[in-house]
Amino acid sequence: MSVKKTSKLTAAELKKYRELLLTERQKIVSSVSQMEDEALRATDQDFSVDHMADYGTDNYDQELTLGLLEGEGKKLRQIDLALARIREGTYGFCEGCEKPIRKVRMKALPFASMCIECQRRQEEGEL
Repeated sequence: MSVKKTSKLTAAELKKYRELLLTERQKIVSSVSQMEDEALRATDQDFSVDHMADYGTDNYDQELTLGLLEGEGKKLRQIDLALARIREGTYGFCEGCEKPIRKVRMKALPFASMCIECQRRQEEGEL
């Protein structure tokens, strides 16, 4: 049974990470909103007057946008989970090995939930 850890980060560091996460979250929400609007506009077009090649390009663009929306949605969920870990006092600990995540990784990827080693192991199917 694992013991619940409390973040070793200072209050100032936690505030900085929280602000980074909230800023990134706002960027994603804005970007997703714009992509959704563009995808809906493309869907509403009257393709009867368009050339077939244009129709194919529009379909490709719409599929690309949907793929981007899916990726941004995943990132948004990761950010929300990181914000929850800050509130719970467990932010900065690896969900795999429960050791502290290095600050250089947290700075580069503030929503990281695993240390680099555990992330690699998970991607290789070992975790």
